[in-house]
Amino acid sequence: MRVQLALNVKDLDVAVEFYSKMFGVEVNKRKPGYANFAIEQPPLKLVLFEAPEATERLDHLGVEVFDDEAVDAATERLKAQGMADLVEEETTCCYAKANKVWAEEPDGLRWEWYRVLEDSQTFGEEPAFESDGTDTCG
Repeated sequence: MRVQLALNVKDLDVAVEFYSKMFGVEVNKRKPGYANFAIEQPPLKLVLFEAPEATERLDHLGVEVFDDEAVDAATERLKAQGMADLVEEETTCCYAKANKVWAEEPDGLRWEWYRVLEDSQTFGEEPAFESDGTDTCG
């Protein structure tokens, strides 16, 4: 598993160049208005949304896991605590189909636990929760 950090950036080209140099890796996926890095050291999934008008730079946080059992365990744990506010199965978002569970921390920051099932050619479906106007997904 690895932590995901999803940022709203003003200029995607500038941000991709910066983070490529900062972590010494090439971009993993690049689409219009979107990029992600799969960084091994430190284990990090860095997601960039081009959103120059976003009021917050931090879009959301997540934990990427690599099997459905880990998503199921997180879903059950969050449901048992009354924290799971959205469960999505085979949803398309951020140019990928994924299984995920979402929770919102007390100050409103969104967290997702997710597993990517396969790549997609489309950005995806609209999230079922309110956001600051940016597309939120892993």
